[in-house]
Amino acid sequence: MALQILRFEQLSAGQREAAAAILVRAFAHQPATWRTLPEARAEVAKFFEDERRSALAAIEGDALVGWIGLIRTYSHAFELHPVAVEPERQRQSVGAALVRALEALAHSEGALSLYLGADDDFGGTNLFGADPFPDLLGALARIEGGAPHPLGFYRALGFTLAGLIPDANGRGKPDILLAKRLG
Repeated sequence: MALQILRFEQLSAGQREAAAAILVRAFAHQPATWRTLPEARAEVAKFFEDERRSALAAIEGDALVGWIGLIRTYSHAFELHPVAVEPERQRQSVGAALVRALEALAHSEGALSLYLGADDDFGGTNLFGADPFPDLLGALARIEGGAPHPLGFYRALGFTLAGLIPDANGRGKPDILLAKRLG
């Protein structure tokens, strides 16, 4: 069955609920994210209520298998947040299709770059638990990640390391910034 990318506004109530459930399952390995369905529903609702936000959904048949959000944060640089794919559909190009569609949407709206933060609050990179001071850029240059951290996924899609926010999620739990030029 072919994968279809739709704007969130086109989703049924059931697909909207599926988006929240996928968010919980896709981020179950991260302690500081959407742990409960009510928290995930609130996150999904932001993409219907906040005019600075948009989202796209990956649909197969009638089933929502993943989704991706866009936040218009700067005049020419938008944030990708979040991307969530049903765990059993990961590593099957669903996330890549969503990122490509989001890049096209952002570019059509005037964005010159897309950026994101890839938190490591669970041990997905060698920066977890480490003290990157005083050489933050050196630590970033030596970063290594493994599944389920998305660092390799984003780099394979052309995103470049753009920065590091040490201790963003608590001591030794950084946020790794990545960016990509569009167009």
